[in-house]
Amino acid sequence: MRWRLIEKEKYKMKIAVKAKTKAKLEKVERVEQPSLGFDKDIIKTISYKVSVKEAPEKGRANEAIARLLANYFHTSLSGVRLISGQTSKQKIFEIDEAVV
Repeated sequence: MRWRLIEKEKYKMKIAVKAKTKAKLEKVERVEQPSLGFDKDIIKTISYKVSVKEAPEKGRANEAIARLLANYFHTSLSGVRLISGQTSKQKIFEIDEAVV
């Protein structure tokens, strides 16, 4: 019998991030919030709160957030892109090849 290597499934996803700059500790927190769906179902929306030590100057905080997200989702830094929210606390990131 011959064995074949099957690749892990890899996903591409967009996530909502709330940024906290000038924090004492750098961390990524998953935040679940219930929202109402159809037929009295409760659907949980998932976002992330990311705390970084850097100040929001010259994109340093965005780079630090991308680095933390790459570590959190076990992907490379080049696989994390900021889609929107360059100057806002509310951001949308796209993560390539995240292993979940």
